[in-house]
Amino acid sequence: MSHPAKFRNGVKISERHGAGEWTLEKLCLAALMPLGVWVASTAFTLTGASYETVVAWFAGKLNAGLAIATVLIFCLFGALAWKVIVEDYIHKPGTKGLLVGLLNLAFFVLAAAGVFFIVRLALGSAPLPAGIGA
Repeated sequence: MSHPAKFRNGVKISERHGAGEWTLEKLCLAALMPLGVWVASTAFTLTGASYETVVAWFAGKLNAGLAIATVLIFCLFGALAWKVIVEDYIHKPGTKGLLVGLLNLAFFVLAAAGVFFIVRLALGSAPLPAGIGA
């Protein structure tokens, strides 16, 4: 059972939980800033390029590694940000837990799919058959 909230000058005092998530969220954001610039420059560079050119670009270990890092950090940041939104605006404990669980699952699936397709491109695999993923 939780203890009553503490107040100082009419303002609720931090109970020290969530500080680690806040720090992790800020670190993810700091990492996403240069990665975002890299993604934007890459998108500009590869616009209009042929499939073979894109596959050759992803075949570089640095490019594939940075793309995977971007996907993973973005999904972690998104999951943390949406968790904060759900915790702030959903007040029923059961609904809150269900939504946080579904959001975590959705971001996990998104991250896994992103890594799968980046590795697929990096290894030079053929595109998916027509009708799959379209």
